[in-house]
Amino acid sequence: STFDVAVVGAGIVGLASARELVRRHPSLALAVLEKEQELAHHQSGRNSGVIHSGIYYQPGSLKAKLCVQGAALCYQYCDQKGIPYRQCGKLIVAVEQDEIPRLKALYERGLQNNVPGLKLIGPKEIQAKEPFCRGLMALDSPYTGIVNYKQVAQSYAEDFQEAGGTILTDFEVTNMEMAKESSSESEDGKAHFFFALLFAAGEEISCRHIVTCAGLYSDRLSEISGCSPEPRIVPFRGDYLVLKPEKCYMVKGNIYPVPNPRFPFLGFHFTPRMDGSIWLGPNAVLAFKREGYRLFDFSTREFLDAVTYSGLWKLVLSNLSYGLSEVYRACSLSAQVKQLQKFIPEVTVNDVLRGPSGVRAQALDSDGNLVDDFVFDGGSGDIGSRILHVRNAPSPAATSSLAIAKMIADEVKRRFEL
Repeated sequence: STFDVAVVGAGIVGLASARELVRRHPSLALAVLEKEQELAHHQSGRNSGVIHSGIYYQPGSLKAKLCVQGAALCYQYCDQKGIPYRQCGKLIVAVEQDEIPRLKALYERGLQNNVPGLKLIGPKEIQAKEPFCRGLMALDSPYTGIVNYKQVAQSYAEDFQEAGGTILTDFEVTNMEMAKESSSESEDGKAHFFFALLFAAGEEISCRHIVTCAGLYSDRLSEISGCSPEPRIVPFRGDYLVLKPEKCYMVKGNIYPVPNPRFPFLGFHFTPRMDGSIWLGPNAVLAFKREGYRLFDFSTREFLDAVTYSGLWKLVLSNLSYGLSEVYRACSLSAQVKQLQKFIPEVTVNDVLRGPSGVRAQALDSDGNLVDDFVFDGGSGDIGSRILHVRNAPSPAATSSLAIAKMIADEVKRRFEL
């Protein structure tokens, strides 16, 4: 029950980080703590499954750097482990004239980010790649792929355990405190500090250092440890539609809209899945529970936590028309299909079914700004100085997981002098 480093959260980022740490430090006792019975149960197991190529992100940002590196590492890892994937490509399609300058700017950004294989194509080339898709111009990204990230995360867990790591499920961290006997002298004369992690049933473990990769609860764990509550996590539910099986022939690869910088989220897109299904969406509406995957899931505490946060109201007021449109589309199947028909006119309401949902852990600052890049921090004091929080790991975190893990392992070594 005593470990050198404990990683809290068995999503894909936590498992990748634990795997990298045990590979670098095989003599240390390492643990992963997960509150659910299964691994990768939340964001990691409910995402779109896209291996992103790194087009969208601000050049020089961690997102851009880690996505491009992470995609290459993801393909390499899947090849090594025999995990199936498809490099089916992606078209970002302009359907209006005013989208073309933004599409060209996106192309230039992708080139700056060293995304391989990018090219701009016209209507005939669009139809050659996606026979049912209509558009004026598209950015073709052949390097984009799809994979089952839950399978990837399970493979990371197997690697970690085979290297001697311990995974504890049903272990919800609800408190952190210094142990009464918090210092012991080792043979090299250095003091080793331990503090206890407690979970709801009263069980506890001791460890020297902690890395938190808690996704939807990353801000809560930061507060528990005495570190900053900012940025706050506000949950947004994304509901998908699915094409009926007999209509899946209409989509070959990923088809995305040109992002509109006036709106905070990407918009509806077509996403093929490894099981042969086609996901359509998602929308983005405020979730009334952090792990609320159904429309009527509700937590009084978590709802009040969100709606009493000034940053959320600033975001809502600055995007009011967009937000109301998203709520309307969440209730109206025909309104969602209308968005899809901009790209594939043949899609009708009779061709789609309501599908799965996921909840995005959206980090938000007090000014109402979406925190767009990865955020890693710690704190001060007895506990804060022994902890590294992954505060924000938005999409493309799954794509970037192996690259993020290398960065986290570097930071753990630097902060904790392992």
